[in-house]
Amino acid sequence: MSTVRRWDALTREEIAELAPDALLVLPVGATEQHGPHLATCTDALIATVVAERAAAVASRPETILLAPTLAYGASDHHLPFGGTLSLGVDTFELVLADLLASAASAGVRRVFVLNAHGGNAAACAVAVAEASREHGLIAGTALIGALVDGSGHAGVFETSVVLALAPELVRMDRATPSPGGPARTRPPGVVVAEPGRWEELDGYTDTPNEATAEFGEQALADCVAAAAAAFEHVADIGA
Repeated sequence: MSTVRRWDALTREEIAELAPDALLVLPVGATEQHGPHLATCTDALIATVVAERAAAVASRPETILLAPTLAYGASDHHLPFGGTLSLGVDTFELVLADLLASAASAGVRRVFVLNAHGGNAAACAVAVAEASREHGLIAGTALIGALVDGSGHAGVFETSVVLALAPELVRMDRATPSPGGPARTRPPGVVVAEPGRWEELDGYTDTPNEATAEFGEQALADCVAAAAAAFEHVADIGA
């Protein structure tokens, strides 16, 4: 098992000693509306817990450095619903770039950006690619839901996971099916943005009323296992 050390609990000398052989894990989420039934911390909570648990069960590298969660993301598409504190996409990408540059200057050679918000995904991919090119980092990223085919925003997947983690953050009496109906079927590999679609959905997807803590526990376990495997994969590159 890897030894997990929290970046913010270490001194500069301790980080300098550990960084070259460690994997830095940076969890990123968002602070945004999640329908009428979920707390705005949902993505940050999921990113934090999955990162902590995956780091604890990963078999390599010897040391994982766990950075504090970045709790703000690119959430402008949720602003019309209220309850959202967002960074613009360009700003979010610059924040990630600065953090990864800082990590490289501290001696880090491998980093994994573990993302729990779909709106962050494109910027995360660009940031890790640029960090590799500019700073020589071995850098990976993944959207947690995509690792286990957990789709949707504030739907049955996320609602179930939060029920398993912190049921006090779920208002199940307000959880109803999204008024926008099921997700559109797309040709494989095709992404389509539709004006007004989020408003049709009332800012959340699918059927959160069907969420259960039992499903959330299994989904969470699957996310942790997949994230741990991703950490190990990046740790093995160039080792």
